[in-house]
Amino acid sequence: MEHGHHSGMWVPDEPPTWGRMFLPHLEPESVLAVLSVVGLLVYLAAVVRLRGTGVAWPWWRTLAWIGGTASLFAVTGTWLNGYSMVLFSVHMTQHMVLSLITPLLLLVAAPVTLALRTLPRGHGAAGTPRALLLDALHSRFARFVSHPLFTVPLFIASLYGVYFTPLFDALMRNAVGHQLMLAHFVVTGLLFFGPIVAQDPWPRTLSHPGRLLELFLPVPFHAFFGVAIMMAGSLVVETFAQPPAGWGIDPLRDQGEAGGIVWAFGELPTVLVLAVVFFSWAGSEERRGRAVDRTADRTHDAELAAYNARLRAMADKG
Repeated sequence: MEHGHHSGMWVPDEPPTWGRMFLPHLEPESVLAVLSVVGLLVYLAAVVRLRGTGVAWPWWRTLAWIGGTASLFAVTGTWLNGYSMVLFSVHMTQHMVLSLITPLLLLVAAPVTLALRTLPRGHGAAGTPRALLLDALHSRFARFVSHPLFTVPLFIASLYGVYFTPLFDALMRNAVGHQLMLAHFVVTGLLFFGPIVAQDPWPRTLSHPGRLLELFLPVPFHAFFGVAIMMAGSLVVETFAQPPAGWGIDPLRDQGEAGGIVWAFGELPTVLVLAVVFFSWAGSEERRGRAVDRTADRTHDAELAAYNARLRAMADKG
């Protein structure tokens, strides 16, 4: 087994193919992969419990959660994770999925709403988890970490700050550092997209124009980062300098592919989020319209009648 400087972290013996990429493989440190399975089971149990009380839960939210946890497992609990140790292009695919795809799907699934609906209410020990969740959502810390002035720089730093500094090579040297980095990608994505997707109670709310503005702020940085990696004439990080012998991989060309992957992924979440924001915007306008109509029906156009009466009174005075 040729590990190079991967200090005991598992790398597959055979070169990557599509067939091998998603073969399951768990290591003692595969925390995220295990969490994805636990998260899936807990969510499904909560949906079943909610249904049991006669409350409906949209099927597409459940589907989004299945997709989100599956995407998390696909890049952390498989051979792909092993290949991501030695090939920049595979690592970058993993990074993009963890920071852009997984968070979006998990957020669309509205897990906070599901938790608030299924956790027992009331005082005492039973109601504690729900109370803690509400306290956390309203805490000063939550408001700080969900502020655009925190989430947007964090999102940009998780590209430039990780790869263009010695940080990446340092984190890749041990299993704990690697898991922390992967978790950081997911959390960064959740914090960034949380108020933009806005399907859940969140510490901060944004207007629809604000959500679009925040969505587009990092787009040029993301694209430029991808191009910078594609165009780099030398290796950006040390970790991938010596791919396994006999796999026939040119590290510089593989790095170019990694940059292309970043660049290509930039468009995907934008389109997805635009759709979410647009539909919820249209929906909220429609709801507002319906509310106005309902009010008019209920008051039997009393406002209009009062206005006409006022005009008549003025005419009489005149």
